[in-house]
Amino acid sequence: MMRTKFPTRLVPRQTIGNIGLYFVCYQLSIFGWNVLPTSRNTKGVDIFIYSQNGMDYKAIQVKTLSKRTAVPLGSDLTNLISEYLILVVRSYPNEPVCYIMTKTEVIKQAIKREKGGKTSFWLPIPCYDNDKYKEKWERIGHGVSLCKKSK
Repeated sequence: MMRTKFPTRLVPRQTIGNIGLYFVCYQLSIFGWNVLPTSRNTKGVDIFIYSQNGMDYKAIQVKTLSKRTAVPLGSDLTNLISEYLILVVRSYPNEPVCYIMTKTEVIKQAIKREKGGKTSFWLPIPCYDNDKYKEKWERIGHGVSLCKKSK
């Protein structure tokens, strides 16, 4: 499907974040998860998902990028508290491209930068932009149990 490209300078950052957040909610719903986006000020968790039977649940953080670039992770990696980090890269004129990574994978590959006495952590492009993570929604699993209940 062809999308209209709006100049980045006209789209507020919060709107770009919402595009990614709700796109991820849509994708997770397709995999059978009950999806609950959190309020915008919830630290480290953007989405809670739980299975149809309520037995499985996960926390997810979403980072939306308006273009393919290194991902800012903040000044302290202990702020990464969600089990999964989903990176959403807007891809014109097509749908966004998503990369699904575990918290452990992100922490292992993050690089530390110091500038002007401040520390920041980043995830370089080659660390996420590969077939291991690209559109690998099955890494999170399905929210619908495929096993029949015994009577």
